[in-house]
Amino acid sequence: MSLKVGDKLPEATFMIPTPDGPEPRSTDDIFKGKRVALFAVPGAFTPTCSAKHLPGFKNRADELSAKGIDAIACTSVNDVFVMDAWGKQSEAGDMMMLADGNGDFARAAGLDMDATGFGMGGRSQRYSLIANDGVVEQINVEQSGEFKVSSADYMLEQL
Repeated sequence: MSLKVGDKLPEATFMIPTPDGPEPRSTDDIFKGKRVALFAVPGAFTPTCSAKHLPGFKNRADELSAKGIDAIACTSVNDVFVMDAWGKQSEAGDMMMLADGNGDFARAAGLDMDATGFGMGGRSQRYSLIANDGVVEQINVEQSGEFKVSSADYMLEQL
């Protein structure tokens, strides 16, 4: 069963890149007491993710902040080193790059997918959500192969 509005985000541990190396962060560490725009991508460095999804949130960060978003986070079923390299290459700035390396968060949220047909194994579906103090306030899950409702533009229209 996938997350819906009003649900508490599942407890999971992400790995995040820091200047001192990879560090674990719990769901509570990231979302407690904040209104966070989270978007998930099937894979770092993949075409739509790199050309549209991440840049959209990066370019609209100030507008999201003006609408009450405290932080923007990107998650993917990739390791922390890949997420760090992608964040740096994309000049993601203050965006949190959350590595869900084993897909634990994606599975617990009911938002995982099987991408073995593409040689990618278990991955996250493409979606965006707003979590207010760890509770889902808005969620937009894409249909397979689409990029519409999980964009920063769509999120801003909803706020």
